[in-house]
Amino acid sequence: MPDNEKPTVNKKLDHQTMIDHVIALFRDNMPFNQLLGLEFVTQGTGLDTQISLHLNWQPTLTGNPMQKILHGGVTATMLDTIGGLVSIIETIKKTTEAHLEDLQIRLPTMGTVDMRVDYLRPGRGERFIATAVIIRKGSKLVVCRMELHNEKGDHIAFGTGTYMLG
Repeated sequence: MPDNEKPTVNKKLDHQTMIDHVIALFRDNMPFNQLLGLEFVTQGTGLDTQISLHLNWQPTLTGNPMQKILHGGVTATMLDTIGGLVSIIETIKKTTEAHLEDLQIRLPTMGTVDMRVDYLRPGRGERFIATAVIIRKGSKLVVCRMELHNEKGDHIAFGTGTYMLG
């Protein structure tokens, strides 16, 4: 589905349809996310939807070949991607159905304004999981805290991101 195409045909836009549309944009229309092999894992539906990003270790993602650790750019990408996605999904959840079409029109102008990453330990593991929570949401900006853990629960990095809502 092209970016500018509406996700529904002759049907009222609802929260679940809009959330599914945004996840599909991040998953299916962003080649870099596909190149990395990011998995978009959801739990719940509609207003209860929660999402995380998962990534299996691959030798092509090595940042330090002597230590076989995850590249810092992959870590930052995962944090930025989950921060932006959670910002949009939480905005959808707080938007009335009557205003979802207005929000959909603004999707192409949403993006990262600023992000900081703190690397806490080397990115070792077989599987990496990125999550995010909203710290503050305004009418134009959302601030998120993002975390990256490995499959053992080791906290590898955290980030703080500011995202424009268009």
